[in-house]
Amino acid sequence: MAAPMTWKRIVFSAYTPAFSWVFTRVTDRFFRTHERRRGSTVLLLAPLLAEADSAPLASSRPPGFTGAEGLHSRFQWIANYVPAFRVPGGRIRILHSPDEFYQTMKARIKTAKSRVVMASLYLGTGPLEQDLVDCMEEALERSQEDHVPDLKVSVLLDYTRGSRGKHNSRTMLLPLLQRFPEQMRVSLYHTPDLRGLLRLLVPERFNETIGVQHIKAYLFDNSLIISGANLSDSYFTNRQDRYVLLEDCEEVADFFAELVGAVGDVSLQLQPDDSVNMKEGKVHPYKGNRAEFSASAQSRIMEVVNTARVQQSMQEAECSDVLDSDRMEPNDTWIFPLVQMKPLGIHLDEQVTQRLLIEAGGDSVVYLTSGYFNLTRTYMQLVLGAAADYRILMASPEVNGFFGAKGVAGAIPEAYVHLARQFYNKVCQLGQQSRVHLHEYHRPNWTFHAKGLWYYVEGRDLPCLTLIGSPNFGYRSVHRDLEAQIAIVTENEELQMQLQQEQEMLYQSSTQVSDSTFNQPDRHVKLWVQLVTPLIKNFF
Repeated sequence: MAAPMTWKRIVFSAYTPAFSWVFTRVTDRFFRTHERRRGSTVLLLAPLLAEADSAPLASSRPPGFTGAEGLHSRFQWIANYVPAFRVPGGRIRILHSPDEFYQTMKARIKTAKSRVVMASLYLGTGPLEQDLVDCMEEALERSQEDHVPDLKVSVLLDYTRGSRGKHNSRTMLLPLLQRFPEQMRVSLYHTPDLRGLLRLLVPERFNETIGVQHIKAYLFDNSLIISGANLSDSYFTNRQDRYVLLEDCEEVADFFAELVGAVGDVSLQLQPDDSVNMKEGKVHPYKGNRAEFSASAQSRIMEVVNTARVQQSMQEAECSDVLDSDRMEPNDTWIFPLVQMKPLGIHLDEQVTQRLLIEAGGDSVVYLTSGYFNLTRTYMQLVLGAAADYRILMASPEVNGFFGAKGVAGAIPEAYVHLARQFYNKVCQLGQQSRVHLHEYHRPNWTFHAKGLWYYVEGRDLPCLTLIGSPNFGYRSVHRDLEAQIAIVTENEELQMQLQQEQEMLYQSSTQVSDSTFNQPDRHVKLWVQLVTPLIKNFF
């Protein structure tokens, strides 16, 4: 005879993101009042649903666009928000496949001499992931052959996703932490929005909907891979993403090492016995005061951003008199790191992305892709109200990462179909079909996770700008999770051709959406999914 259900199991069995919405809306006002009046450091339920996108920025793009100076002047405003790193475009390489991404990481880890820095949502637990850990172990062993081992390995993951199940990201890394305690650091970021009763009641897996560490940056000495891919077997085999390798770009690598280190400093630190604790003097993310944690974390992270921005600005001024022709490799490419951490009050990526969309005038074509197409209200308004041509690529239901999932998650592909249809209907209602085109990615036995954009300007057949990294342009990316991507602005024709090849490869595996698309049997959306989607769309 089955044992009677405890109150906690009953709550867990009934939990859905919709339940979380109702629960947070009912209780949040009470606990916010309690927090203000009593200074509670225990209970605070985050305002997790209401979409409150900031007002779009005004456009200030200079008229006209000609030549290299025109390209620089057109996008130099980005340096007002974030650091601007000038690098030779010949040192940047686009990776095209999951296997190339995986093999490149393994090779670079094995040969790393001073540092390996890995930031991801989680590390999987299969044989391929174990091979990656073995590469780290091999590199650490080699470094210990020196009298003073120089190699440091730092891994930043999300606490909730990295702690899921008995065999998880933590247990994968514990042997290294136990064997190389002086050289190994594992940080587990915990969102400050998961606290109090919410943390007590929301079960494993569902607690990841509240907010996670979502940055994907993989650094080996002075080389860096920026991607949207996690450290898991599907991302190494048959899950299509985007990946860019910056070879021997020391200043960019230093920035991301410091950024990941700053997030690590405000995260829980994994100990050799599988316990976790905070660094001395740091505010605890869910036991400490919510406002104090966010302020402290914002200060630590923005210190990295602002210091780099000032340094690069000064360096650019000092080097302005040096002609590119005098250099062995022309610095014909700009790297702008964009960071979005709304729970911590940081929204640089959002500001830059909004302005890019605003300034995409009638002389521009934008190819935009998202593995989870769920644009924020502001991004949607900017796309629908712009003059630029848009080609938007999204996952078809069968390549959605949630396709075939059990329980509530299995309905998520239908929810995305519903959101896509709503957006398509708005395009048609506004008569924008000739300017805004939707495409669906299809590939048998693969899933689709690519995100970012390619920006073309009038008179050029190759893209001069791309965004690549972890954000999906949706509510979660803007409001919940920690995100980072880079804007690459380049005059290097070879790099532009690589970006063009990448864009063509992805879009060649797609079909354009039309009225008939949503009449297909596999696009049928159950009524209950249509009703629930407005309540849960900000959780996925």
